[in-house]
Amino acid sequence: MNTNGIAFTLGPLTVKWYGILIASAMAIGLFLAAREGKKKGIVSDDILDVGLWVLPAAVIGARIYYVLFSWDYYSAHPGEIIKIWHGGMAIHGGLIGAILAGILYGKLKKKPFWLFADVAMPSVALGQAIGRWGNFFNQEAYGYETDLPWAMYIDGAYRHPTFLYESIWDLGLCLLLLWYLNRPPQRQGYVLALYAFGYSLGRFFIEQLRTDSLMFGPFRMAMVISVAGMAVGVAIFLWQRNHGKDYAYLLKEKVK
Repeated sequence: MNTNGIAFTLGPLTVKWYGILIASAMAIGLFLAAREGKKKGIVSDDILDVGLWVLPAAVIGARIYYVLFSWDYYSAHPGEIIKIWHGGMAIHGGLIGAILAGILYGKLKKKPFWLFADVAMPSVALGQAIGRWGNFFNQEAYGYETDLPWAMYIDGAYRHPTFLYESIWDLGLCLLLLWYLNRPPQRQGYVLALYAFGYSLGRFFIEQLRTDSLMFGPFRMAMVISVAGMAVGVAIFLWQRNHGKDYAYLLKEKVK
């Protein structure tokens, strides 16, 4: 399927599917986080408040990461750096930006970072599942040529729809995280650990099929980060098991 990525135009204004999907992912993610946060004693205003910190930081981090690892192109076309509607967002950069903003928010507002992170992780996975379809409409983030029956016709050939693979993986991860989040009281940080390990595991294998990987020397950067992400997930789990507090403690503290 060929697409120019344009959803509609209003006079001089051109609205692209990429932007619609990213905005939709953010709005749906906030709604889901507010719903799940309420179960853990977090008021909706706090979810919206942290969203005002985390979402812009995620967008900025995703763009900076992509630009840095595509610097040969952007150094020659500096005017393209701010044009995120043309595509070019790296989820790992977005995650780094969001986590740093979340930590800063927790420190300044005196809110429990681990609890807020756990509540946010299903929304992050769902947002990724939705956002990957922006890659489809932009005809990017696809895989090598293949004759498999579910191949999609992209850029002149039938290819692995890697954006579809990741969207399905992320949706499944979202459901797993929701189930885990709503189990009986457990250590805070466990859902974040499961997300870090689960997303990184799927991305490690899917990345090997892509044709447009950001590179770090001879290595696919996303695979390097995925290995680190799995290690971080295990480390968070072990640390929180030995040192973290459980949700029962937080509810006694009346998180608000």
